[in-house]
Amino acid sequence: MVKKLLIVGIIYALTAVVLGALGAHALENYLTIDQLNSFETGVRYQMYHALALILVASISVITSKTKKIVFYLFTIGVMLFSVSIYLLTTASLWNANFSFLGPITPIGGLLLISGWIVLLWKIISNNSVNR
Repeated sequence: MVKKLLIVGIIYALTAVVLGALGAHALENYLTIDQLNSFETGVRYQMYHALALILVASISVITSKTKKIVFYLFTIGVMLFSVSIYLLTTASLWNANFSFLGPITPIGGLLLISGWIVLLWKIISNNSVNR
């Protein structure tokens, strides 16, 4: 699980940097300020959770089961949250209607929040952590 957390975390970080550069340089002439801000939000949350996955891999007081739960919550959460934002904000470039993804974004956000709640709960309830 540690290797999987690290690989996905690094892939998410790498793609966040690439997408951030794309948003800052290639999309600025094609998207509105609001669309660019939304795109940047997707990139930012992807990077936060890329770093969180890498961090979770290195925390020894978190069990493998908890790491697995957090892995799935963060991974699916980023896919639903950030990717839906990317598609929604760039829909005009694709000549597509991705409006059906609107309700998907908050579901992704809830999964991300759930991952943080699981981490918090497991750290608080772990009696082996020094106080």
